[in-house]
Amino acid sequence: MKKILGYSLLFVLLCFLLPILFTKKPTFYVTNAKQEKQEVIENYDYKQYNTVTLWHAKTNSVEEIELDEYLYGVVSAEMPASFEEEALKAQAVVARTYTLYKIMHNANKHEGAVICDDASCCQAWTTKEERLAKWEEQERQNNWQKIVNAVNATKGKIITYEGQVIHAFFHSNSGGKTETTFNVWGGEGYPYLQSVETAGEEAYSQYQSEVTLTKQTFVDKIREKYKDFEIDFTQENCIQVLEYTEAGRVKTIKMGNKEFSGVEVRSLLNLKSANFTITIQEENIQFSVIGYGHGVGMSQTGADSMAKQGSTYEEIIKHFYTGVEVVNL
Repeated sequence: MKKILGYSLLFVLLCFLLPILFTKKPTFYVTNAKQEKQEVIENYDYKQYNTVTLWHAKTNSVEEIELDEYLYGVVSAEMPASFEEEALKAQAVVARTYTLYKIMHNANKHEGAVICDDASCCQAWTTKEERLAKWEEQERQNNWQKIVNAVNATKGKIITYEGQVIHAFFHSNSGGKTETTFNVWGGEGYPYLQSVETAGEEAYSQYQSEVTLTKQTFVDKIREKYKDFEIDFTQENCIQVLEYTEAGRVKTIKMGNKEFSGVEVRSLLNLKSANFTITIQEENIQFSVIGYGHGVGMSQTGADSMAKQGSTYEEIIKHFYTGVEVVNL
């Protein structure tokens, strides 16, 4: 009886183990444009690529959405439909790559989802209905179709560096030169995110701004984080930039009794970028700001400017991301 029971248990165990031992995990491949080789990027569930789990920050809810449909919402939220088609295509590829990187590295970070719709955290996203409502009625159909065409025309295209999916950062306007990750977030950075010049961005005057604060408001904002902050505005060098980044942004600045990074000043005072100059007036302090965003990766207005000059989306991508390839999934 014991022998029969033992054989039965062994049979059940084999039935359970054999499918595991002989079932191969799905492997994710990308191929280069010439189909010369295949690079194994990562092993993971294919469904995680084909669909995206999206966390909606405002409603604290998670939605599962097909990848390209998700990208329609991202591209329409992140880049004006009035931009050139090649710029929109570049944005579609960058957004797809950014999403895939999140899937591979940040799974289940956002309430069980791989990505969120908060632009300050991941990338912006909007529904078709919300996007259409913000356009003039006579433009709605053409604008939406332009977005859809950009995503569909680049279907399956992603950006890789040495066979690996890149962290495809992007921003609105670089002010003429993009920034390295080291100068924004520190760390070792990424070899493909170098500082590059972008011609033609001065034409986008809406990305030049001024912020004027009373001296007391300025002090109060700094003291929200640093209670011991002091500054004597009668002193000639009470505010002094100590160092600039190679892209021309403020790297280190001394204000009163403290030193700050330009990135921190941008955050404390709600400036559009760390590329700013300061004018101390009788009662106020004025910040003149160039650009919009952290400055890392692809500049969207830079992409549009290049497209206006005849660049293709692949040329745009390879300008902003050093040493990369645009490949097919």
